[in-house]
Amino acid sequence: MVTSEQDGAETISARLAAIHARLPAGVTLLAVSKAQPLEALQRAYGAGQDCFAESRLQEALPKIAAMGRERISWHFIGRLQSNKVRPVVKAFDWIHSIDSAALLERISRIAAEEGRCPEVLLQVKLRKDPAKGGFAPDLLHAGLSAWARLPHLHLRGLMTMAPQGLTAQQRQALFGDCATLARALRQLLPATEASRFDQLSMGMSGDWPDAVRAGSTVIRIGTGIFGRRPLISCT
Repeated sequence: MVTSEQDGAETISARLAAIHARLPAGVTLLAVSKAQPLEALQRAYGAGQDCFAESRLQEALPKIAAMGRERISWHFIGRLQSNKVRPVVKAFDWIHSIDSAALLERISRIAAEEGRCPEVLLQVKLRKDPAKGGFAPDLLHAGLSAWARLPHLHLRGLMTMAPQGLTAQQRQALFGDCATLARALRQLLPATEASRFDQLSMGMSGDWPDAVRAGSTVIRIGTGIFGRRPLISCT
């Protein structure tokens, strides 16, 4: 007799396998586990998934404590408030949602105090979208060289999200614009920093193939791995 727990594990494993079968080498699959119970993360980990993304700090901390950090890479993908920088820097290896110079400087200072050196991505806003933040491209051109000299963090690349309602062609154009911007920004950096500025976090469950075709190196998949999110309390 197959239990519901076994069925859930087999479903997650099958979904992961199906994505990996289509995923080019060199592209990282992030399992977006926000609003998922710990058991779902453990099933994914048991199926070989070792990169997880969370967007709510208080929800994420018990999961990180339970699963550990030795063999798992934890990514913060939510909007980062200044008063949450310290616990996020302490708990996460990667931060995908840096949208201001002030936030970068605060991360650098706090990371020094905590003995940490997070990998960070700059969120860029390439289309009008009141629901999402991010740098305008001209601000990235103006500030990148100075930000690359900040200690105790590694600038690794860009992150973007497609606004709701775009056609497939419009999404493809957006992702292509982000890849072009990343290449232009890389030219502004010294060789050491430029070689490290090599990550593009773009593409989610509904549009990741378009993002990968445009050059994404990191895709963020939630429902495509775990199915519909259960209703759980997040405080």
